[in-house]
Amino acid sequence: MSRLRIVPGTTAVWGMLPGAATAMMVMGEAYGADVRLVAFMQYLRVVLVAAAASGVALLFVHGGGAPRFAGGYFPPVHLQNLAATIAVAAVGGGVGLASRIPAGVLLGPLALGAVLNVMGWVTLELPPVVLIASYAVIGWNTGLRFTREVLAAAARALPQSLGATALLMAFCGALAWLLVVLLHVDPLTAYLATSPGGVDAAAIIAASTKVDTPFVMALQTLRVIVVLAIGPQVARWVAGTLTRTAPQPETSEPPDLGDLD
Repeated sequence: MSRLRIVPGTTAVWGMLPGAATAMMVMGEAYGADVRLVAFMQYLRVVLVAAAASGVALLFVHGGGAPRFAGGYFPPVHLQNLAATIAVAAVGGGVGLASRIPAGVLLGPLALGAVLNVMGWVTLELPPVVLIASYAVIGWNTGLRFTREVLAAAARALPQSLGATALLMAFCGALAWLLVVLLHVDPLTAYLATSPGGVDAAAIIAASTKVDTPFVMALQTLRVIVVLAIGPQVARWVAGTLTRTAPQPETSEPPDLGDLD
């Protein structure tokens, strides 16, 4: 997309990198990309991947599993565990923000909660109502980022963005198939673990189905970290490639004035 001048400069790189959408927008703007197009391409990918993952989940679940909230929306809550969970979220989010790492507010609580839970020091308590409210906020946050200005700026690149996103999803689907064949991971777990959408979207779908959620979250988090690490290098490489392949302006020879003598 960059070589064909569908979008300017390295905008396509930041728009198509399957990392944290917000982080890609911030980093893309810092590296001179058109942040409006980056936002459109990133959230188009998130929406398409989430929709596809939901469809795949329906195909494999077949409605036979037990409801996620079998105890109702207001089951008994262990107040001590709930307080510990809130503390993990607050401390981890604060550390993530203070460290200024991309997506730190998400990765901080995730890492802290994982360590404390593995050590047996904290049992996380997630009431269904809190989960539902969190999912609603995530959905609103994503949907409200689509503005008329963003859609107008991205109209010309929409067909190519759809095609590129479909190719990215197909490639990740092939990775999921390899996990199934080589590691004997169940298909839905493999698909959710390799889907190039948001970590939060994968977590929401994994939480509502019978999959290996820790495996899904481990691979999703690894994907985000890798993309955040290699994104600037990829963008610089593409920018250098575009500079080398850009057509050079033709230089006209000065006219021969000898015949005028």
